Amino acid sequence: MSPAATAHAFVPASRRARSRNRPAGGGASGPHGRLLGALRHAGPALTAYLAVRLCGLLVLARLAHAQGHGVWPTLAASWDSNWYLEIAADGYADALGTRVNDNNLAFFPLYPLLVRALSAIAPGSPASVGLLLSVGCSFAAAWGVFAVGDRLYGRRAGTLLTVVWATLPVAAVQWMGYTESLFTALSAWALYAVLAGGWGWAGALACLAGLARPTGIAVAAAVTCAALLSCRRTPRGRRAPAVVGAVTAPLGWLAYVAWVGLRVGRWDGYFAVQRLWKNEWDGGRATLLELRQQLLYAGRTPLFLLLVSAVLIVSAVLFLLCLADRQPLPLLVFTGVLLLVVLGSAGVYFPRARFLLPGFPLLLPAARALAAARSPAAVGVVLAAATLLSAWAGAHMLLVWHGPP
Repeated sequence: MSPAATAHAFVPASRRARSRNRPAGGGASGPHGRLLGALRHAGPALTAYLAVRLCGLLVLARLAHAQGHGVWPTLAASWDSNWYLEIAADGYADALGTRVNDNNLAFFPLYPLLVRALSAIAPGSPASVGLLLSVGCSFAAAWGVFAVGDRLYGRRAGTLLTVVWATLPVAAVQWMGYTESLFTALSAWALYAVLAGGWGWAGALACLAGLARPTGIAVAAAVTCAALLSCRRTPRGRRAPAVVGAVTAPLGWLAYVAWVGLRVGRWDGYFAVQRLWKNEWDGGRATLLELRQQLLYAGRTPLFLLLVSAVLIVSAVLFLLCLADRQPLPLLVFTGVLLLVVLGSAGVYFPRARFLLPGFPLLLPAARALAAARSPAAVGVVLAAATLLSAWAGAHMLLVWHGPP
C-alpha cells in the first residue's frame, strides 16, 4: 500500500467516493491550472468568509468611532501585537531575568521573522505589514479549513465549516496583528496534506507551525502519529516519505525550545520563561477552579470571561461529538492535544478562547448538521445570527474588555 493510499485509510469510504466524484476545477491541467481550479472550487467559501469578516470589521469601526477610538491601532498595534513588533525590530532577550510577564522569549519566532522580512521590501510601517500579513494568512487559513471539510464531507460542508469558523466569538483576532491566522493556515494545510498522503508537505507545514505558536506541538503530534500509523500499514520499502514526515513535524517546536535553553543557559530555559508568565501545565486544575468560581461563586463576572468559559465548555463537548463521529485520527489528535494544552494550562484565563481558534475540526459536527438541514432559509437565519453575534462579541472584546483578547 502506498503512503497516499494509507492516508486515505483515515477517510471513510463514503467520503472518499464523494471526493473522487467531485470535479477538479473544470478540467484544468498543469500546476497553475489545478491551483486556479482549486481556488474557483473554494470561491464560495472564501467569498462568504470575506463577507462575514467585513461585517465584523464594519461593526467594530462604527462602535470604535462612536467611542473615539481608532480601528487601526486596535487591530495592528495592541497587546501581543506590540510584543511581536518589538521582537521584529530588536530581537529577543538574551537572559531569563526575574520580572513577571516581561520576557519576550515566550513568543515564538515565525510571525515576527515574517514581519521583519516583509517590512524590508514592503511599504508602510511594520505594524501595517503585520496586520496585512495576518489578513492574508486568514484567507489561506479559510481555504485550508474549506479544503479539509470539502475532502471529508463535500463542498457544501466545507463551505459551511469555513463560515462557522469565521463566526466564532473571538474571530476578530483573525484580522489582528496576532499569530492565530498564520498558525491556523499552517495547521489546516498540514492536516489536509496528511489526509491527501503528502507526508513531505505535512511534515514541513507542521514544522513551521511549531515555530509559530506553542500549540504547534498539537500539529506535530497529529502528523507524527498519522505517519507512524502509515508506516505500520505500508511495505518496508515504501515507508521513507512517512518517516520523513514523522521526523520533520516536531522539529520546529523542538528547535525553538532548544534555542531558548541555549540562549538563557539552562536546559529548561523555555519552561522557565513560561513560569515567569505564570503559565504551567497542571492538568486542568486551574481551569476547573476558575469555572467553578465563575459559575457558582462570583457575583459579577465580566461578560468577556463568561464568553471565554462558554467557548471552553462548548469546545470540550464538541470534541466528544467528534469522537462519536469517528473523525479521522489526525484531526482527533490535533484537537485533543490542543485542548489538553489549553485547558490543562494554569496560565492566564482570558485568552484561552483565542488559543482554541485554530481548532476548526471541532466545528465539523456543526457544519455537517447545517449541511444536512432541509431548510436553506433556516440555515441562512442561523448563519446571519452567528455573524451578528460574532461582530458584537469582537467589538466587545476589543472596545469594552480592558485586557488582551
